Amino acid sequence: MLRLNGKRALITGGTSGIGLETAKQFLAEGARVAITGNNPETIEQARQELGQEVLILKINAGNVSEQKQLAQAAGHAFDQLDVVFLNAGVGDFRPLDLWDEAGFDRSLAINLKGPFFLMQALLPILANPASVVLNTSINAHIGMPNSSVYAATKAGLISLARTLSGELISRGIRVNAISPGPVTTPIYGKLGLPAEELEKMAGHILSQIPAGRFGQAKEIAKAVVYLASDESAFSVGSELIIDGGMTAL
Repeated sequence: MLRLNGKRALITGGTSGIGLETAKQFLAEGARVAITGNNPETIEQARQELGQEVLILKINAGNVSEQKQLAQAAGHAFDQLDVVFLNAGVGDFRPLDLWDEAGFDRSLAINLKGPFFLMQALLPILANPASVVLNTSINAHIGMPNSSVYAATKAGLISLARTLSGELISRGIRVNAISPGPVTTPIYGKLGLPAEELEKMAGHILSQIPAGRFGQAKEIAKAVVYLASDESAFSVGSELIIDGGMTAL
């Protein structure tokens, strides 16, 4: 089934984890795909996995001027975009007393400011109709210790899904959000914690998931495919929570 046949799609943060898996599924559904990344190693790995037909752009997700460059590159390659998955993000978890302004600004720039200004830059090349999907998090709904800044940025994205839908739907642009729960992705390995601490943290999180396991990137990607496709044409400003029941109980 080619639900995205002929659609032109941009995925930010598409070189690993949820973004990479979504790129694979978009390709399988018939889309033409461009992805972004910032790590030369994961960019090369993604190139090997996705093939030469995928456009891969090295972009700093938190740099506003680079968002304009990204929009120009996407417009040059595809003319217009039918689908955008704003997935690039950073997870920085610290107790309140260990936060500093530089860390706060970095999380805000990558997780919220960058996506906001990328949306602005993409407006001239978004097709009518077009679907935009924001990757948020259940951390915006739960009081997880040490996640204050991360959760705040993700809550901001959920708000944008609603407000920008109201603003852009008259132009044929739908904006929706997915909010994954704990998913097995490389993000946990980027926290800088010793293996013992990571194992302890994973065990604590697992105890709170009624489904009894972490999610898989491919399960989140399938939800993105749905929201990107015409099957979800009546979904506007919605949030799809995919968390194994973590927020349901």
